[in-house]
Amino acid sequence: MGFIVAGVILVIVVLILAGGIRVIRPTHRGLVERLGKYNRYCSPGLHIIIPGLERLFQVDVREVLVEAQPQTIITNDNLNAKVDAQVYLKVKADEENVKASQYNVTNYENQIVNLARTTLRNIIGTLTLKSANSERGRINEELRGTLKNETASWGIEILRTELKEIDPPVDVQETMNKVVKAENEKIAAVDYATATETQADGQRRAEIKKAEGIKQAKILAAEGEAQAIKLVNEAAEQYFVGNAQVLRKLETVEKAFWQNAKIIVPANGELVNVVGDLAGIVPVPVKPPVNTTPVRK
Repeated sequence: MGFIVAGVILVIVVLILAGGIRVIRPTHRGLVERLGKYNRYCSPGLHIIIPGLERLFQVDVREVLVEAQPQTIITNDNLNAKVDAQVYLKVKADEENVKASQYNVTNYENQIVNLARTTLRNIIGTLTLKSANSERGRINEELRGTLKNETASWGIEILRTELKEIDPPVDVQETMNKVVKAENEKIAAVDYATATETQADGQRRAEIKKAEGIKQAKILAAEGEAQAIKLVNEAAEQYFVGNAQVLRKLETVEKAFWQNAKIIVPANGELVNVVGDLAGIVPVPVKPPVNTTPVRK
């Protein structure tokens, strides 16, 4: 009879121990409470608790995304903007922070949502709609810094915050789109005018260069003619001193032959004498032929 009782007791103990077996995954950490008091910290692995006397609470230490629900915020320029954000956080895996996440705050994810919404209202309320859209990085940093300071005793780490959308009212958005379109058209018109002006300036410079080239060519031609006249005058002074009329006649003959001018030769004149007269050269008198025929007596 005693063996039966002992066996029953042993079976009960085994069942109790089996019911107290707990396995903690690597993604979690455990907190054991005994009779409502914190007893010990549990790392990943196999653990045994006393059923009825102890309870194991597992805490997820992975990164968590918390959505700050969209809300309407009045900006500094009195526009209603629809704003929402995301907060990335996780519970620090050491014992003190795991305990803080469970004992220092109630439902830290819900608390983060409310705190993020309040912080966004405070930040964006001091900005205009335009500056809020252009300074998203600064808003994210201010939001993260505020959440980090406010949750320092919660045992969690604020990894990053992301401002998702800042949407103005529909009518304001349409007006902004028109303004942006007008500005783009203005920029395009200015660019076109600049390009046209540049092209006209290039053409003007080309015409100036062309005119300068023609001018320079005429100057060089005039200088060449002047140099030629100078050389002719020097030659006349050297070789035709006191005989300017002879030089003039030679030039006349040269031009006559160069231009294929017709020369009328008198019937009783000789070609040599005609050319000589044109040139102003005194013709050489022709001696009468000597009669070599013997005279008959």
